[in-house]
Amino acid sequence: MKLDNIALFDPRTCISGKVMRLNRITGNIFRKHFKEFKVTNSQVSLLFILSKRDGLTQKALSDISKLEKSSINRNLNRLMSNQYISKADFPLIKITDKGLNMVNQIIPEWEKAMTEIRSLLGEEGEAALNLILSKLNATL
Repeated sequence: MKLDNIALFDPRTCISGKVMRLNRITGNIFRKHFKEFKVTNSQVSLLFILSKRDGLTQKALSDISKLEKSSINRNLNRLMSNQYISKADFPLIKITDKGLNMVNQIIPEWEKAMTEIRSLLGEEGEAALNLILSKLNATL
């Protein structure tokens, strides 16, 4: 068996691997701050979106959050079981008063996580992230 490609390959240069590690590192920081609320980063993202743009379809939420359909389903079911969202006006998904209260309570912890990450990245690092995101979003 000829395995020449393996000898030439350096996984440390993989952009996907770097982005995934970045996601895990930042996710760990947010999880630390969100721990007492018993919600995931993805669930918080969906609540944040709905707190600003209430009454979205599942497809719109998926497009905005960039979460896959299975992840959206799983997270929406958990949010609904906790009564943070409602599908009473299906196909629109709306945040409930309980969900708005959760968002209001979690924002100070979100701000602490943001401060921690910003202190690690510095202005240059945050600007680099914004640039990368803007370039990748432009291709979609």
